[in-house]
Amino acid sequence: MSYGSIHLWKKIPFIKLLLAMIAGIVLQWHSQLSAATWWFVSAIGLLIISLFFLLPFFKQYRYAYVNGIFISITGFSLGALLAVKHDIRNDKQWLGNFYQPKDGIIVTLDEPPVEKTKSVKANASVGYLLQNGEARPVTGKVILYFKKDSLLKLDYGSQVLLKKPLQEIKNSGNPGGFDYKRYCLFQQITHQVYLKPGEFEILEGKKQTVFKNFIYAAREWVLNILRTNIKGDKELGLAEALLIGYKDDLEQSLVQSYTNTGVVHIIAISGLHLGLIYWLLSLLCKPLKKKKNTRWLSPVIIVTGLWLFSLLAGAQPSILRSAVMFTCIVLGESLSRRTSIYNTMAVSAFILLCINPYWLWDVGFQLSYAAVLSIIIFMRPIYNWFYIKNKALDFIWKLNAVTLAAQILTVPLSIYHFHQFPNLFFLTNFVAVPLSSIILLGEILLCVIFFIPAIATLVGKAISWLIWLMNTYIERIEVIKFSLWDGLQINIVQAILLLLFAAGTSRWLMDKSTAGLKLGLFSLVGFIGLRSYSFIKSNQQQKVVVYNVPQKTAIDFINGRDYKFIGDSTLLADDFARNFHLKPARILFRIKETDTLSTLLATDNYIDYNGKRILLLDSTMAFTTQEIKPTVDLLIISKNPKIYMKKLAASLEIKQVVLDGSVPAWKASYWKRDCDSLKIPWHDVTMKGAFVMDIE
Repeated sequence: MSYGSIHLWKKIPFIKLLLAMIAGIVLQWHSQLSAATWWFVSAIGLLIISLFFLLPFFKQYRYAYVNGIFISITGFSLGALLAVKHDIRNDKQWLGNFYQPKDGIIVTLDEPPVEKTKSVKANASVGYLLQNGEARPVTGKVILYFKKDSLLKLDYGSQVLLKKPLQEIKNSGNPGGFDYKRYCLFQQITHQVYLKPGEFEILEGKKQTVFKNFIYAAREWVLNILRTNIKGDKELGLAEALLIGYKDDLEQSLVQSYTNTGVVHIIAISGLHLGLIYWLLSLLCKPLKKKKNTRWLSPVIIVTGLWLFSLLAGAQPSILRSAVMFTCIVLGESLSRRTSIYNTMAVSAFILLCINPYWLWDVGFQLSYAAVLSIIIFMRPIYNWFYIKNKALDFIWKLNAVTLAAQILTVPLSIYHFHQFPNLFFLTNFVAVPLSSIILLGEILLCVIFFIPAIATLVGKAISWLIWLMNTYIERIEVIKFSLWDGLQINIVQAILLLLFAAGTSRWLMDKSTAGLKLGLFSLVGFIGLRSYSFIKSNQQQKVVVYNVPQKTAIDFINGRDYKFIGDSTLLADDFARNFHLKPARILFRIKETDTLSTLLATDNYIDYNGKRILLLDSTMAFTTQEIKPTVDLLIISKNPKIYMKKLAASLEIKQVVLDGSVPAWKASYWKRDCDSLKIPWHDVTMKGAFVMDIE
């Protein structure tokens, strides 16, 4: 190892520890090893590190790399141990270890209930299970859905007795679908239940804390100010989301417009907002930095302001993460001018992952760090492309240089997570970033002068007009045909190669770095190679996919890059259901719809597809006994056909049975019982997720 690289690692030692910790978290999640294993590894690492310091100084210097290796191993073990600790399933008191369907459950609402279209939703912590007349203390979290009722009086801290069995949270199991079960588990939520009147009882007394009371009271105070002074439903919804991340009044069509044009980060309160507050506070504290005896006040005011804003914004995880990150940056700058910003970033990420190691999988966490890191590396070189004398125009260019820089490392992650790229992101960000910054500052001003109604009304009108202007601009850009490149599919390895390509190439373009050029070229070759291989595999694929769509039949016959859909026509008219249940798989398999497949021949309810015989059995089919017993490779049962499996098995040689999402649960149990008795393999999509048959 060269002296230069050793010197670099000495300047940013926390990055090595952070990378080791991340590796430990990832390995533990996928391996699910016991805590004892990692305690043993940690003990060995710490013992060797301790013995290392007993060596003579010259040997310590000579074998410093050995010490570094075992420090990394200890960091690796720490990450794994944190992952074990934060997995609620490893808690001895976890409700899943004791819960029986007949048990009563006492829960406490963790937050104010949120009104949905057909229900009222609330997250709750489980306190006790009522078993055999005794209350057993347990831990765990659940999602409650209450049927809408004008008499429902629930609030944060309300205690509720549940009289209905909990349901374990499951995924749909459709290919490429969002892993909702994992998402909930990372928040320590494992069960859910839908409650009607009579299935629960609101108990007396509330469990509340002063801290949470302050947060929710502050949020209501801010919301009341905005609702009093900002007119228009669209404008108010966006104002609430922009300032404090409150999205209950935000129109979904507007969110989709912002997503499709690459400016959804404006709505999702995060590092962008904290960065603006940080910049504003730094500007206000500039005079304090000039005097030695007041210099210490600057970081105190900035950090206090950042955390106060975070609390007023509802103390959501996304903004608290950003607050920790900026706090580390402020403290790093104030304690030592020689502190590396990269080391400071690593420290903040290390702290956050100690708080919750599963934030590593959070899209907001990944994008926040990618954006800030990208801005640190690329913003200044991009800004130096143009010299603008006019201060106002220069300020606008600086904001857009920040936006352009942020895209370099966030685009690969965005494509990986969201499977799309907004082609006109620069046009939208060029207007939306400075405009949203002005709107946010205007909202802060509104909260400061709210007690002067005349001025507050004028400021509210100005904010409403600016939001209308921004919304209109975004919606106009969205309707341009080529504004969105949709249906993109890359895996995690390809995303990493894209990140390396973007970083290396950008470095070469900005300062003619040969190392950057080599990194960019090698990454590009690797990306093209993997992508070409994946397209070759896609062109060769032949599949039958029976999706898990509640109360619907949905089947795709896939041949290469084409598919033919057979199922309920109502799905074609339901954009949400189609995009949620079917689109992810079609993106994953890289397929497009076609009217006909040359390898598919349909006769009544029988389908011959690439040498496989498939029977679609539903309530409309009148099945008749046949003398010859033909082979059916796949029997797909839909709706509620009035026929018994034993009668079918007497006339057909059935190799596999699939029950789709439209089969009633009570009828499915009969079908499965008969299949078991006849030794016919069955697959219930509501239990096991989508059925995918690969045809060789």
